[in-house]
Amino acid sequence: MPGVDGLTAIECIMKLDQPPKVVALTTFDADQYVMRALRSGASGFLVKSTPPEDLIGLVRVAADGHTVLSPVAMRRIVAASSDEDAARERAKALVGKLTERETDVLTCLGEGLSNAQIATKLFLSEATVKGYVSRMLVKLECTNRTQAGLLAYDAGLVSR
Repeated sequence: MPGVDGLTAIECIMKLDQPPKVVALTTFDADQYVMRALRSGASGFLVKSTPPEDLIGLVRVAADGHTVLSPVAMRRIVAASSDEDAARERAKALVGKLTERETDVLTCLGEGLSNAQIATKLFLSEATVKGYVSRMLVKLECTNRTQAGLLAYDAGLVSR
């Protein structure tokens, strides 16, 4: 598709009423390309260094409904998954240090609420919320509200 990159093309193709199986074949093996292609519906991700004699067989495997990944893509997926798991476990351990009320405040922070909005939602004074936030930041080893909000996401307290 002229003027469109391969990942955008995959997204467009997968919107068809009966999308075909798509295998991305690229020179780029960066994490964001692998994950975006697969999330967009590609049945596989192969790099151009894949031996030509293997390509036909791998495309047939994808056509049969299986996922095909180059070894490089597989390593990237495993590493990304391990990183996410480690972040999730660390976040849960840190959140485990909080009181129930601090966890409520953290959840509100993760939802992007201001101190005034948190106070209204939790029936607290704004000064009390500020106190909770200050103590929470220390317990969570965070330097600001944004880090705490991201930690709330990593811990599974809020979703996107």
